[in-house]
Amino acid sequence: MLNAAIVGMGRWGQNLVQSVHGKSDAIRFVAGWNRTPDKVREFALGHGVELFDTYAALLRDDRIDAVVLATPHADHGDKIIAAATAGKHVFCEKPLTLDAQSARRAIEACTRHGVTLAVGYNWRFQPALQRIKAMLDDGTLGTLLHIEGNFCGPSVYRFDSQHWRNDPDQGPAGGMTGRGVHLVDAMLYLSGQVESVYAQSARRVMALGLDDTTSMLFKFRGGSSGYLATVIATAETWRMQVFGSKGWAEVGDAEHLTTWTLRTNFIDQSNLFKPMRPQTTQFAAMSTERAELEYFACAAILRRAIAVIGGDEQHGVAVFEAIIESAARGGSCIVR
Repeated sequence: MLNAAIVGMGRWGQNLVQSVHGKSDAIRFVAGWNRTPDKVREFALGHGVELFDTYAALLRDDRIDAVVLATPHADHGDKIIAAATAGKHVFCEKPLTLDAQSARRAIEACTRHGVTLAVGYNWRFQPALQRIKAMLDDGTLGTLLHIEGNFCGPSVYRFDSQHWRNDPDQGPAGGMTGRGVHLVDAMLYLSGQVESVYAQSARRVMALGLDDTTSMLFKFRGGSSGYLATVIATAETWRMQVFGSKGWAEVGDAEHLTTWTLRTNFIDQSNLFKPMRPQTTQFAAMSTERAELEYFACAAILRRAIAVIGGDEQHGVAVFEAIIESAARGGSCIVR
């Protein structure tokens, strides 16, 4: 059993605690820290979480094996390095950091101190996405040609101008930090690393705050292409469709935190003029948040690395950095 501390106890931090509270044999939350402790005392008491006065004090406590960071994005790098230096394993909510250099420093610190670092890309634990990956690996979908998707919702209306989630420095490229990076990571999982990106981003609705309309084109090193949009001044929707030379696979709905339904459609090679009807596959309900935390816990107990130099966690930040650069200067950017 991994004894973890939750750092950042807002809506999402509380969701992570609840996903394993009384349900897991691999990880439990025993401690926590929040910038505004009075707001979370009742929650902490009800979930057996001991509140610490400072992050530094929490890191000094030998009873704590790991920290789970659900804090503002710009804080991640320094908090990861501090935790690694204290010998704590780290699960960090996405994005890992906001630039490739700080992502590399964070991963290097965890490697140097022999602790496990994981990033909260829970889509990888969706059975539907895993099925698509398997169909690409075994040739069922044929050669991967293109992936397209969107992840949208009314995020710009949810927070006032003083909230960190509405700070352009915390959320460059609009909805990418809260939404779009999930699709980027899913694309990396399916298609491999990105060679170049062309992006555009604009604020169309609000006078202040984040961009609300962001889109981009990807060229993957393996030869496939991709398209992604995230619009955060509209109603909830998300979708990802994967096109192969033998057929396509699609997931999507309004809610992404439930177990997904998978739709597939294939070419009838015996009659290429016959339109085939899509087939639907349902999967047993599960918690991807619990799955990702238990995966992290098992790796940490074994001191097995998850995020490594040159891996998808670091490359995803490099892609994000290229998106920001491309949108700012209006041209295609190579992902370094």
